[in-house]
Amino acid sequence: MSRSIKKGPWVDPKLLKKISKLKPGDKTVVKTWARDSMISPEMVGFTFGVHNGKIHIPVLITEEMVGHRLGEFSFTRKFTRHGGKMQRELEQKAASSSPAAQK
Repeated sequence: MSRSIKKGPWVDPKLLKKISKLKPGDKTVVKTWARDSMISPEMVGFTFGVHNGKIHIPVLITEEMVGHRLGEFSFTRKFTRHGGKMQRELEQKAASSSPAAQK
């Protein structure tokens, strides 16, 4: 569920404090565990290390990300691929066609 409009967006106060200490264009990675924090316009241009439960994923904030949450850009599950017999056949077909295309 989204947050009530009258309450406004929630940003972790510790995160705002860390941002205020940085200079614009600073390349340091700000580590955070606050995945539920909303991305505000003050964060644009900074890189955040958003924790996914195992490691900190570096996320460079752009203008298009404002209004979203930090956790949306740091996935918690690793997608390997779909398996099975059909997938194996597709991979073999792709591998056999790629050397022919190079000749």
